[in-house]
Amino acid sequence: MDVTLKKHVKLRSTVYKSYVIRLYGGFPAVANVKSTIMAVLVVLLVVSTIQASDWPQFRGPNRDGKSTETGLLKKWPEGGPKLLWSVDGLGEGYSSIAVAGGLVYTTGMIEKEGVLFAYDLDGKLKWKKTYGPEWRASTPGTRAAPTVEDGRLYLISGEGAVFCFDAKTSERIWTVDAKEKFEGQKTSWGISESALIVGDNVICTPGGKDIAMVALNKLNGQTVWTSKGLSEESSYCSPILIERGSRKLIVNMLAESVVGLDAGTGEVLWKEKEFGVKAINPVSPVYYDGCVYSTSGYDDGGMMLQLSPDGAKVTRKWDDKTLDIHHGGAVLVDGYIYGANWKENPKGDWVCLDWNTGKVIYETKWNGNKGQIIYADGMLYCYDENTGDVALVPATSTGFKPVSSFNIPSGGKKNKHWAHPAISDGRLYIRYVDTLRVYDIKRE
Repeated sequence: MDVTLKKHVKLRSTVYKSYVIRLYGGFPAVANVKSTIMAVLVVLLVVSTIQASDWPQFRGPNRDGKSTETGLLKKWPEGGPKLLWSVDGLGEGYSSIAVAGGLVYTTGMIEKEGVLFAYDLDGKLKWKKTYGPEWRASTPGTRAAPTVEDGRLYLISGEGAVFCFDAKTSERIWTVDAKEKFEGQKTSWGISESALIVGDNVICTPGGKDIAMVALNKLNGQTVWTSKGLSEESSYCSPILIERGSRKLIVNMLAESVVGLDAGTGEVLWKEKEFGVKAINPVSPVYYDGCVYSTSGYDDGGMMLQLSPDGAKVTRKWDDKTLDIHHGGAVLVDGYIYGANWKENPKGDWVCLDWNTGKVIYETKWNGNKGQIIYADGMLYCYDENTGDVALVPATSTGFKPVSSFNIPSGGKKNKHWAHPAISDGRLYIRYVDTLRVYDIKRE
């Protein structure tokens, strides 16, 4: 059981106990054992319907765009769910948010410097921290989402520096300029990788010659391993951690390939060439049942890789040209892959593929635009990157049929609604440039 889950179980046990004691003034006051048991069962039934969970990193607890929360609205009121709070002044950026330990984190660029923000769950600013130069070239602003684990926050800047902060106080614990230290190759759009925590290490992709990926000790930033023999440049992707047999692997998309590395040593186990040559592969791979799905925009398409039982080799299972996701992410639900394709950028369709065969189940227009996608409680949350519309769509292979939608105002800014939404404790978080909005999506 990981640290986060242990804390969650301990917290919920405490809630149950304290709630019963408050109800009955302490266990001795309860008339008999039978009534005590009934009281506890009632409390468990009530509290267990609240499936609160943190969203501590890019695309959720498992980096797959999915929340396990239940009890969420199946249809929104006219005009959208209730707005709980919003904040402005985050600066330039497309960073998604992280929610962990009762705080909400995101970043923005103000006067060419990156700033890390922490808010409480009511939208009150707890602290903000300037951490150094941010990406100022093509499409300036912050990129990566913070990653929070065990009281520390990890962040990779658009310039390729890796930071570790105390998540409660903002104190900087260590910094490593990974791009400079490992001679990272220049990218057109800056480093957009969100840090991945694997055991005692932080994984990042500076894209250096013979050192495409590295592991840094999460406590002090010291180098643990480098991926020798892997020389491809970083390609804006946030890697994932998977387990196959007894082995843990880091799976990532680089400029030309999908790669699998041994998580403990950095050994390159396999490498499969992608379709295109544009070196823009921002979509995190999706893993399930021994298979890895990867996809890339610009008419490249996607592919399914079958891993050997020990994870040391892959074979190509199928290819697809329809779901070429630009950077909006993919989700897997009940054997189907959902996402939005590139198709005549900035346009695009919303697509459903069969996980096992790659067969196109549907391809449907919605607003005529592509966008971001996440999932919770049987529903897809789709965020149009050009109009700012947010749709609630049943996750079903019978078709793309929104039941509700509302709009995130652009405020006169360019329509680049690129930050991925997040869900935590019945709340929908949506970042748009310098604004964060938080909506209540719990069923009453």
